Amino acid sequence: MNLMLKIPGPILIFLGACCLSFGGLIVKSFEGATLWQILFWRSVFFTITVLTFLLFNYKLKFFRSILRSGIPGLLGGIILSFGYAGYVFAMYNTTVANTNFIIQTQTIFLAIFGYLFLKEKISKLTLSSIVLAFTGIILMVGSSLSPGQMQGNIVAFIMPISFAVLILTIRKYPDIDMVPLQLVAGIGAMIIGYLLSPKILISYHDIFLGFIAGFFQIGFGFILITIGARSTKSALVGIIMLTEAVLGPLWAWVFLNENIPLVVLVGGLIVISAFLLQFVNFKVEKKLL
Repeated sequence: MNLMLKIPGPILIFLGACCLSFGGLIVKSFEGATLWQILFWRSVFFTITVLTFLLFNYKLKFFRSILRSGIPGLLGGIILSFGYAGYVFAMYNTTVANTNFIIQTQTIFLAIFGYLFLKEKISKLTLSSIVLAFTGIILMVGSSLSPGQMQGNIVAFIMPISFAVLILTIRKYPDIDMVPLQLVAGIGAMIIGYLLSPKILISYHDIFLGFIAGFFQIGFGFILITIGARSTKSALVGIIMLTEAVLGPLWAWVFLNENIPLVVLVGGLIVISAFLLQFVNFKVEKKLL
């Protein structure tokens, strides 16, 4: 934990986004598990991962760390658990392209929520970065968006909204460790998956994928993001998280042999440019302080 605190927040968030970018690849690799079974098993391993992290860092002060997160941590965790459920539901009821596009609206929610509730000003450069990044996202997946599957599209919005609430809570209470919030979210998502699954037994192959998703993808990913967001402006968090949409198609090309259209490559370069522009702005602002 102390080592992570020495790493700049934007870098931690970038590494967390890299972990989350494997979500589509992992979901496509399940053999026979239903969406609620996937939600249950990845939440089980996610909860174990966060619990191990907290026990390792806090030891005898483990319960105190949970109590310190208080009502904000409890409510934020419950909201985020519905976000995890919404992500899996959307992946099964609409296209991956639709889901990825809608999730990237978290940039807008982060900037708006940060402005409304934290009084964080949105600079012209940040606003330009958001517009530039969304131009790249639209180029990447805009041609693949399907007009149907409205239910999945609507539910997909739960994830970016819940993520924005998570970052808002962390930014509102920067002196309080909100990693316990992730424990609440994992337990909540696990309960949702259990209640909606007719049975929880799946193949060993799918259980292993659940472990990879729970430990590496969302476990390690969200721990990094939760810690990094404590010292990173909400709008900048949103810009950095857009790299998830760039790396997702890359993993599909590398591991599933899915061809990446030229328009996707161009869109990805635009998003990366927006991220670099905002990161340079962050470094300049830091030197001026």
